[in-house]
Amino acid sequence: MHASASSNATRELEDVKVMEKEKTMHASRHATRELEDVKVHVKLKLAGLWASVMFMFVYVDVIGFYRPGVIKEILAGFMWKFEITQTVLVAGIALMTVPSLMVFLSLALPARANRWTNIVVASLFVPASIFNVIGEPGVFYFWGALIVELALLALAIRYAWTWPATESRSASVPITSAA
Repeated sequence: MHASASSNATRELEDVKVMEKEKTMHASRHATRELEDVKVHVKLKLAGLWASVMFMFVYVDVIGFYRPGVIKEILAGFMWKFEITQTVLVAGIALMTVPSLMVFLSLALPARANRWTNIVVASLFVPASIFNVIGEPGVFYFWGALIVELALLALAIRYAWTWPATESRSASVPITSAA
């Protein structure tokens, strides 16, 4: 009888294992997989926003070359009614240098300087973006790009403005006497 009881116990144990395996397989078939969502630091968000602003500026200019007569005007020495001079070219490169540098500065500056640099520079870029569209009536891609640029700059200002603060260590550690 002892062997029979042992055999029954073994079969019951095997049945339990099979049932557990089936439960696991059923659960894994019907389980929803959660996507990993990593928290992105404000510095990376700001760098990404500035890269996006820079690309928008560049793409608007590149796509503008496809408008009828633009290449002809450039070859004649004019760009958007301005004569192409060293001053105009330096102004253009200065305008594009700012978002290029902001990608790096957003990653490299300490938090406090980073926050205010992003707020100030993005705020100054809002009128610069608007100025670039003035005199371009009826060019819908220009106006669409302006909306995207303004949204990106507004996000940069918002992320910088709402930069999470941390409590300094010295403020949270009580000072005790050495006596």
